[in-house]
Amino acid sequence: MAPPRWIFASDAVRGGGAVQDGSGAADASAGTMVTAGCGLGHPPAPAFERRDEMGSAMDERFHRRQRWAARGALAAAALAALLPLVSGGLRGLLLLVAGLAGLALTAAALWWVLSRRGAVRIASAALAVVAPAGLITAFAAANLLWVVVLSLLLWCGAVWSGRYALRSTGLRSVRVKEYRTPPPLRPFLLLNPRSGGGKVGKFNLQEKAESLGARVVLLDPDQHQDVTALARAAVADGADLLGVAGGDGTQALVAAVAAEHGLPFLVIAAGTRNHFAMDLGLDRDDPSTCLDALTDGVELRVDLGFADDRPFVNNASFGVYGAVVQSPGYREDKVGAALERLPELLTRQSGPRLTATADGTVVADPQAILVSNNAYRMDDPFGFGRRERLNSGRLGVLAVRVDSAVEAAELLLSPRPEGLTVLTAQRVVVDADEPQLEVGLDGEALTMPAPVHCRIARRALRVRVPRDRPGVPEAPPRLDWRRLRKLAAAVGRTAVPTRSRRS
Repeated sequence: MAPPRWIFASDAVRGGGAVQDGSGAADASAGTMVTAGCGLGHPPAPAFERRDEMGSAMDERFHRRQRWAARGALAAAALAALLPLVSGGLRGLLLLVAGLAGLALTAAALWWVLSRRGAVRIASAALAVVAPAGLITAFAAANLLWVVVLSLLLWCGAVWSGRYALRSTGLRSVRVKEYRTPPPLRPFLLLNPRSGGGKVGKFNLQEKAESLGARVVLLDPDQHQDVTALARAAVADGADLLGVAGGDGTQALVAAVAAEHGLPFLVIAAGTRNHFAMDLGLDRDDPSTCLDALTDGVELRVDLGFADDRPFVNNASFGVYGAVVQSPGYREDKVGAALERLPELLTRQSGPRLTATADGTVVADPQAILVSNNAYRMDDPFGFGRRERLNSGRLGVLAVRVDSAVEAAELLLSPRPEGLTVLTAQRVVVDADEPQLEVGLDGEALTMPAPVHCRIARRALRVRVPRDRPGVPEAPPRLDWRRLRKLAAAVGRTAVPTRSRRS
């Protein structure tokens, strides 16, 4: 295996560091910069000195903008909180309290919609619409609607400015090392022609793959085919790469065979949602670009999750979701199937009582447990459902317990609700008071004997991706108001030292 290719962002900015390629050679000029900075080798040339001076000036300008962004965030947040009180006085304060109560009532109504049937569900749905509409009407009648809109805009500005100020303080998503390896000589690809609404035919994936030298097998959607057996047969026949165009459940099965034999795995984003491809930074709009990895690609080392002996690339769901995906009409009508099953599941009239043990931490009696291959983002509503990295070697655990409308309101409105458990672990055991567990494994419905032992195989999977790809969007930093206060009060460079993180 060729050594990794490392590129550090700090080196690119300051002109130092080295880029290591498959030959193990490093750029001489960059290496000279690093040794000179350490007092070794030859002293730097005047050109480098001028570059350092320019870099210092640019750093100082950036830190100045950073400090003012922190001050702007604090000022905007303060104005957003004070504006309703200053503009409306006591009336504004009362309406603000009414607004919070209305949000809680809306959350409770949504809980009743999900957990009740018949007339109660219909009335709750109407309440979920009437409550926010009534709030808007009340603010408009008091001539304070503009205050609400302006406060929301100020708050959005505070969040944007605060994240800009914190973006360079080391809170960045981890960059995955890329490995330069030779292109495969005998790639083998499985294509599902119905996956993603027919993306295989729409993007001519079979023709392009065969033109690049791949052996292609089209799956027959009208009959069950053992993709694991097909992948093993291909390996026995000399395949040096395995790939799949299909859903994440199919991806996981073939990926496990590739990991078992130490072969690279190619993900073709031709499924419906393509969560695994999204977190690999692949192009989900044009899956044909994934095939570029056959000729101009690099490898990533990512983790692979297992529920007992079943692999998963995204997550294993227990409880409510695991039961809902078992519904006969789930594939045709997901919303209808969920509304049909949820009342009994949420009120515990049916379904098993679950217990999860994550590295010694016990989570008792949740209605739903999600065990994921690396943790999902939880602090960014726009990035929810994404994973910052796929090689941490830890499972993400998300457990939810809600037994009343009050707890449902707390779950939606509180920053740290008691009914939500979020943690990471290397091993998770999910047990139940019934002998069998309904499980949703990467969206596939399974029934497994209890208890189910979940584990993670760290960096067990070699994923071959195109060298030129969209990439994973950088995770915004967590909005830390104490850090912002330090930045706003700092004189000179940032009060929070930067740090380089690499995996």
